[in-house]
Formats: sequence, C-alpha cells, structure tokens
Amino acid sequence: MRKRKPEEINATIDHLVDQCRDRALWFLRPDFYPATDADRLRTLDYIAEKGDLATFQKTSELRRWLLQTSSEKSAG
Repeated sequence: MRKRKPEEINATIDHLVDQCRDRALWFLRPDFYPATDADRLRTLDYIAEKGDLATFQKTSELRRWLLQTSSEKSAG
C-alpha cells in the first residue's frame, strides 16, 4: 500500500461524500464535508453501512489510509 498524503486522503473522502450523498448521507446537511479525522471516520462508517460491496471496500481502504496517517501524527 503506497503512502498517501493527508490532503490526498481528505480530497478522496470528500469526493466519495459527493458520490454517496443521496444514498448514504441524506440525513446530513447538503453542504456537509467532514472536517476532522474523527468526522471522516464516522462518515466512512455511514457510507459503508448503506453502500454496496464496492463502496464498502473503498471505505475500508480509505479508513486504513486515514488511520495510518493519524498514527504517524501521534507517533511523531
């Protein structure tokens, strides 16, 4: 797994939010984008619960990337 920059991860999550807004995130504000790592993880959970297998796999990958960068910040 190649190392991802936090900005790249955040942009990818924001893109996924746009793709899944109507199906999985209908209960959130229409202009909602997660601002913190905790918000991003919670949002990925929402998407994974309501998505198909491909979406679930994508959220799992993004979760790993996000947790990897979060661990690096806390270890540094």
